[in-house]
Amino acid sequence: MGIRSTHRVDAGFSLSSMTDLVFLLLIFFVIVSTMVSPFALPVDLPKNKTSSSKTQPKVALRLMDEQGGTLNGSPIGMDGIEGALVAEMAKHTESDAIVLSVAQDVPTGRMVDVLNIAKTHKWRIVLAAAPTAPGEPTTPAK
Repeated sequence: MGIRSTHRVDAGFSLSSMTDLVFLLLIFFVIVSTMVSPFALPVDLPKNKTSSSKTQPKVALRLMDEQGGTLNGSPIGMDGIEGALVAEMAKHTESDAIVLSVAQDVPTGRMVDVLNIAKTHKWRIVLAAAPTAPGEPTTPAK
């Protein structure tokens, strides 16, 4: 009496549907990652710490504190920066850039306001290190 079943149950697992799903997810993430564009402002950074420019910048803006700073040596308040920059940049060519130096105690939001003004008017802007005054330490305070 040998009654045996001719149907055997396969205990194996097929991975073909799982690999299809993984490849579809991979394609999805590759396409989505190429569509994302960062919202960054283009800024020309200094190339080298030791190099110094022989020519003075034509438009130099220095933010000294939260209330304002200087534009080409003349004092200016934060509320008048955009108007003064428009008047100053009208005197210069389109290839001239604004050299922006910011003191350490100025809030980052003030610097971003100036960068947004430059972006709105499509001006080139270069970030420069704020020169230290004689007698100031060269290392940042903690």
